[in-house]
Amino acid sequence: MPFIPHTQSDITAMLQAIGVDSIDALFSEIPQALRSAKLQKVAHGCSEMEITRLMRECAERDGHYVNFIGAGAYEHHIPAAVWEIATRGEFYSAYTPYQAEASQGTLQVLYEFQTMLASLTGMDVANASLYDGASALAEAVLMAVRSHKGARRVLLPDNVHPIYRRVTRSIVSNQHIDLIGLPFANDSGHTALATVKTHEGADCAALVIQQPNFFGVLEEVDALTDWAHAQGALVIAVVNPVSLALLKPPGEWGATGADIVVGEGQPLGAPLSSGGPYFGFMCCKQAYVRQMPGRIVGRTVDVEGKPGFTLTLQAREQHIRRSKATSNICTNQGLLATAATLHMALLGPDGLERVAAQCHANAHALVDKLTAVAGVERVFDRPVFHEALLRLKLPATDVLRGLEAQGILGGYNVTQHYPQLGETILVCATETRTAEEIDNYALHMQRIISRRRLDPPRAVKAAPKS
Repeated sequence: MPFIPHTQSDITAMLQAIGVDSIDALFSEIPQALRSAKLQKVAHGCSEMEITRLMRECAERDGHYVNFIGAGAYEHHIPAAVWEIATRGEFYSAYTPYQAEASQGTLQVLYEFQTMLASLTGMDVANASLYDGASALAEAVLMAVRSHKGARRVLLPDNVHPIYRRVTRSIVSNQHIDLIGLPFANDSGHTALATVKTHEGADCAALVIQQPNFFGVLEEVDALTDWAHAQGALVIAVVNPVSLALLKPPGEWGATGADIVVGEGQPLGAPLSSGGPYFGFMCCKQAYVRQMPGRIVGRTVDVEGKPGFTLTLQAREQHIRRSKATSNICTNQGLLATAATLHMALLGPDGLERVAAQCHANAHALVDKLTAVAGVERVFDRPVFHEALLRLKLPATDVLRGLEAQGILGGYNVTQHYPQLGETILVCATETRTAEEIDNYALHMQRIISRRRLDPPRAVKAAPKS
């Protein structure tokens, strides 16, 4: 039954009022060839038992793999309590908290989320989440240009996540903002200070720094931050929240810290569920809070002095200011922000640090095992966190396909984004990977490469004579 609140008599009365015979007549200007037909292959309905069986069969077709892919989406252990609590009705079906007096629980959770993210990043304020990490970067670029009030050029290094760069370019390019690419050092994968200095004196609104960058390589964040500020540009940090349990927070980069911090929140309690969902976060210095998109929850007291929570600064948003809004982001990923809040609360600072340390140790163990295989080598020589880039003597597609046949997702094929690096894969090992799984991966990598080397060369057929 379609969810339409109007009865047939209601619909008839409305059609008569506007002088139209039927609903279809409202769409008569759309050519018939462009109209969607009815869904022919969708069943009318299934019982709960049938749906359970169908979903189980779909999951079995997907298969079960040992995952060594990262590249912005990470498999972490999620305590069972996280989603047991997050899927309670109070959270699971909570609507946008417009009425503060009826939404104190939801507002308090979002306030706690903001407080935790601000503490983790070392920034003054955080919003109540955005759509995802890629669009959060685009929003940060727009925010930096508005705050700078002059320059419309942003320095965007080539070692920032390629999907983030593509999304950002799609969103900001039609607003006459130039994204200037910065090449990374061929031997180390990081953005060298000498490279950014080639833009010294140019009128730039911001410099983007991803830490760790897409390759897992650690950047010289202090030097880059101080250079940008000396040029009058803002610093936009793109960070992995788990890494901040070990690495210096962006609020402490350089002499005065980054100005805007964004990232993908998926590592904080969101599972890898067939490609989503994800959620973005954004933090900034107090000076730029009125330019921050999305929602901010504030804590206050009522007339009796009792603490309470409310949406604040929401007049920025599209549903209030429309054409004068700073962004068309007018919602937040409330459910995922709730899960992230629970996840961080359950782990605590010590638990998150242990997770990050184990990820770091496992990634190094994985790289050591794989580079011991003839035909596999590290591409960059700088310190890494969480993941690393490896070069193969064989086509990356063939190697990854061979590993998948053994139940291993061996990494992310980087060749499609950086063909100049050759046949390369980005490998990752979080705290969920065991020593046995890492050994098994290295064993199958060796077998695949050895077998391909021993295979006789394929005979080349002579071209037919014309």
